[in-house]
Amino acid sequence: MRSALRLTTALFLAAALCLSATAQTKSSSATSKSSTGSKSHKSTKKTSRKKEKGQMAPTAERITEIQQALAKDGSYSGAPSGKWDDNTVDAMKKFQTTHALNSSGKLDALTLEKLGLGSVTAGIAEPVAPPNSSSRLTSSSQPSARQ
Repeated sequence: MRSALRLTTALFLAAALCLSATAQTKSSSATSKSSTGSKSHKSTKKTSRKKEKGQMAPTAERITEIQQALAKDGSYSGAPSGKWDDNTVDAMKKFQTTHALNSSGKLDALTLEKLGLGSVTAGIAEPVAPPNSSSRLTSSSQPSARQ
């Protein structure tokens, strides 16, 4: 009878250890899944804060300036509206074709320069840092080209 009691106790302890190990494995698996899930959730937040690529759309005031310049050239007819509509795109294409530019109807530096609204160095030279500015790309031992 004692041996039967010992055997029953041993089986009971073995079953309890087995159940405990299974529960522990499931618990750690759930913990790792939840931590992985929270990590991916955190990375989702980070990616949503990325800086937008490209340039922002021009303001209504800037579009009005462009429409006025196109009207002065004779490419745009009508009153400037401040909205980039089909008439503005057509006028831009007409202006670009007349001035031997890429007639995409989109704003670019050379078109703005030809309209008198851009930089005179647009598309000609690479940007140069203003004097007395520091750049992480040049070391302090090299003299600046603009001094």
